Amino acid sequence: MSGAPPGSVSLEDLTLEQIAGVRQQLEQELKHLTQAFGELKAAQSKFLACMESLDSIKPANKDKKVLIPLTSSLYVPGKIQDTENVIVDIGTGYFVEKPTKAAKTLYNTKILALKSNLATLQQQIEKKQDNFNSCGEMMRVKVAQQQQLQSQGGAGGKSAGPE
Repeated sequence: MSGAPPGSVSLEDLTLEQIAGVRQQLEQELKHLTQAFGELKAAQSKFLACMESLDSIKPANKDKKVLIPLTSSLYVPGKIQDTENVIVDIGTGYFVEKPTKAAKTLYNTKILALKSNLATLQQQIEKKQDNFNSCGEMMRVKVAQQQQLQSQGGAGGKSAGPE
């Protein structure tokens, strides 16, 4: 336990039942972190799609006919009137008009922040996964030790069998 950080407990010091509890907790945390990772990836994809859409808003496309999505499967025809300004969803149901360049900057900032958060979350997931695997390995070791003790106890002590 000398290499363990202060306040931590070595898996070797825990019982099989305690390790199983820790492993179950880690599994739940992994599930939660993985779900959060997926949600952040989806948000990043949404912002990347917004950036692509902003690229099509240029003076050459003024008065061009487009289909405007109302839902994922319902569109209405429209024309691009203003190529200099767009209305941006800034969250929680609020929308503001921004110059196209400012909207690109906003979405780029959000994409970069999500990229950083995803990297941090990926590191946390990897660490939890390593801990989860360590618990599984220690459980296998503890079970093997118990089986060895039981087989030695049933055979009349330590002198029975090779070591």
